[in-house]
Amino acid sequence: MRRNPSPTDPAPTRASAHRRAGDGPDRVYDGLRRAIIGQAILPGAKLPEGEVAGRFGVSRTVVRAAFGRLIAEGLVVRSSNQGARVAKPSQDEAADILDLRRSIELVVMARLGDGRITEAVLRDLRAHVAAEEHALAAGGSESIRLSGEFHVRLAEATGSPLLARYVSELVSRCSLMLSEHHLPHSGRCAVQEHDALIDCLTRSDMAAATAEMAHHLTAVAERALKKPVAPFSVPELARTEPA
Repeated sequence: MRRNPSPTDPAPTRASAHRRAGDGPDRVYDGLRRAIIGQAILPGAKLPEGEVAGRFGVSRTVVRAAFGRLIAEGLVVRSSNQGARVAKPSQDEAADILDLRRSIELVVMARLGDGRITEAVLRDLRAHVAAEEHALAAGGSESIRLSGEFHVRLAEATGSPLLARYVSELVSRCSLMLSEHHLPHSGRCAVQEHDALIDCLTRSDMAAATAEMAHHLTAVAERALKKPVAPFSVPELARTEPA
């Protein structure tokens, strides 16, 4: 009989004699985060410290440090009575997350209008979308993670660690929201919309790029919430052409 997977099964580990002493929390954090975003660990799933520690071959102290980072991102919650578990966003929280994400990512586009989109950034974005397409063709959950990371890479191109962090956290929570409400990931739509955005950036047409991002994020919200969403008005953000 097939057993149900353990909450920690999707996070593979390999012993290494060359592992640095401080990379334990990073391994646990990265492994659990990928599993949560990729919907391998579902919202509400328990994350027993002992089981996670055994899976990764680390101490409970290391696991608690990794949990702290996941809690700060809103992916994990912890109570004194029930321990740690994957967060379960409500519909109202999902709507708030999507509104915040649209607002912040349009700020990202405004920041990118001052000439920060270099050829190196464009090459990186094209390579990333190619990886999205490959993952989509292969099936599985990798395309979910890559689709969100496209937006993180755009935020990183602004040179603002704060913007990049906020976008990363909101993208992660969006992935969690899709999983909680059993919503499909529209990977093909995401790839096409990302390609259209890169085309605008390649032409240095920031007005079109900003409008394309607004359209893309509105489409993401509509796919996620399964209802029409009022489009953002972006004329003031669109006027960000380099002098």
